[in-house]
Amino acid sequence: MSEEPNSEKPLPEKLLIDELTNFQFHAAYLVYSELFDAATDAEAKADLNRNIEALKENKIDCETFYRNIAHHRKIQPTPHYDKFSVPTQRKKDWRMKSQRQERLKRHKK
Repeated sequence: MSEEPNSEKPLPEKLLIDELTNFQFHAAYLVYSELFDAATDAEAKADLNRNIEALKENKIDCETFYRNIAHHRKIQPTPHYDKFSVPTQRKKDWRMKSQRQERLKRHKK
């Protein structure tokens, strides 16, 4: 029996290059970290590593980073709400109605 070498590539390791002083990079790193932890595919992890390294080295900007990793994120589109109406009335109409109700309530006793 001959042992076959493992044909799978080892999974890339998570990069620990967070900068707490740079808010935009820190926010991007948090997104990267969450996606990296959730990813199981070696290619996805390698792609995430390439993108965060390019952002760290200022080869790409934050907008490009988020655009590049968008297919790894499973963000649901915002729900579309149908139009609805709120019943309103003029102050004069409300006042007349409330006075009438008060008058009826006062005389029913």
